[in-house]
Amino acid sequence: MAGRRGNNEGSITTRPNGTYQGRVRYTDPITGKKVRQSVYGKTSQEVRDKIREINDRVAGGSPAKDAKDTVAVWVKRWRETSLLVSNRSDTTKEGYARACRTHIEKGVLAEARLDRLRPTDIEEWVVDQRKRYAPNTVRLAYTVLRAALDGAVRDGLIARNPAAKVPRPRVEQNEAVSLSPHDVRKVLTGARRSRYYGAVLLLAHTGLRRGEACGLRWVDIDFTKRELSVKFTLSLIDGKHKLTPPKTKRSRRRVPMSDELIEELKRIRLRQKQERLRAGDQWRGEHAMVFTTQLGDFFTPQNLFPVVRAAAIKSNVPDAESVGPHTLRHSAATAWLEAGIHIKAVADLLGHSSIAITGDLYGHTTQHQARSAVDALAEAIRA
Repeated sequence: MAGRRGNNEGSITTRPNGTYQGRVRYTDPITGKKVRQSVYGKTSQEVRDKIREINDRVAGGSPAKDAKDTVAVWVKRWRETSLLVSNRSDTTKEGYARACRTHIEKGVLAEARLDRLRPTDIEEWVVDQRKRYAPNTVRLAYTVLRAALDGAVRDGLIARNPAAKVPRPRVEQNEAVSLSPHDVRKVLTGARRSRYYGAVLLLAHTGLRRGEACGLRWVDIDFTKRELSVKFTLSLIDGKHKLTPPKTKRSRRRVPMSDELIEELKRIRLRQKQERLRAGDQWRGEHAMVFTTQLGDFFTPQNLFPVVRAAAIKSNVPDAESVGPHTLRHSAATAWLEAGIHIKAVADLLGHSSIAITGDLYGHTTQHQARSAVDALAEAIRA
C-alpha cells in the first residue's frame, strides 16, 4: 500500500514484513545525474525522516549519503593527491605525509568508515594519541586529519567534517631554555677543535635556526656589507636533503655579522678552496655551501646537533646533555632582550612571524631584572 506523499517526500509503501520503504528521486549535486534511492524503516515516520534528510543534504549541495570508504583509504588517497598539489611548502608536505602514515593510516581510527565517523571517535583517537606521543605531535596529527576530512567534504564523500566539532588539542607553550653568555662562550671553546666550529659560532652570534645555518651559501654572504641573507633552509624531503625556501616571508631576512664571525667565515672559505683543489673531480659541492664535508657534500642539521652537544658536555655547562643548536638560538634571543634590544628588532633577527611569538618564548624576566625593577620602584616611591 502506498502512503500519501508531501512535497518532495517521495513514495512510501508498506512491505510484506510490516516495515516501510520509501523511494526518492533527486539530482546528485556532485555528479549532476538523476538518482533514485530507497530507504527503509520500522515506521512510516522513520522513512519520512530519512527522505527528508536526503532532500536536505542534496539541497545543501552535499552527497545524499556519506561514503563507506575507511579513514585509512581516504587519507592515503588525499596524501597522494590533494596534499601533493597543495600550496604548502615541501617541508610541510613531508611532515603532513609522515603524520598520515604514522598516526592516521594506522591505529584506532584507520578502519573507521567515513559514513560512520563521529566527533566522539576522533576524541577517542586524540586520547589514544596523547598516551603515545608528545603534545606537539598530537596537535599536528589532528591538524592533518582535519585537513584530510575537509578534502572528503569537498569531494562529496561526507556532508560535514566531524573533526571540526572537536577542539584542536592544546599545547602548553614553555619558555625556551637558554645559556648565559658565559656558558655560550664555554660551548664555543669546547667546539673550537671541531671542523664545524664556524657553524656553532654562527648559531651563537646570529640566532639562526640550524636548517638555516646548514642552508647558507657563499653567495648569501656579503662581506662588504658585513651581513648574510637567509634565503634557504636545508630540509630532509623524501629521504634526501634539499634546499627549500623559508616557510614565511619574515624568515627571509638579512642578519648582520660580528667581526669574529666574519674572520671565521673567511678562514672556512680559504680551507674549502684548498679542499676543493685536493678533491679534484671528486668534489660534490654543486651548491657552493658554506658548511660542507671534505668532499663538498651538505653538512646536515641532523649532524649539527651532536657537534653542539659534544661541545657542551666537554665544557661542563649546565644540563649539557640537553644542549643543542636551538639552545644557542634561544640564548642569543635572551641575551639580546636582556641587553635592552627592542623586542621588534629581536623578532626580526630571529625571523619570527610576529613579536607575539618572541614574547611568548623569551618574554620572561630574570632575577636580576626583577630585582632592578623592584628597587627602581621603591626608589621612585621614596622620592
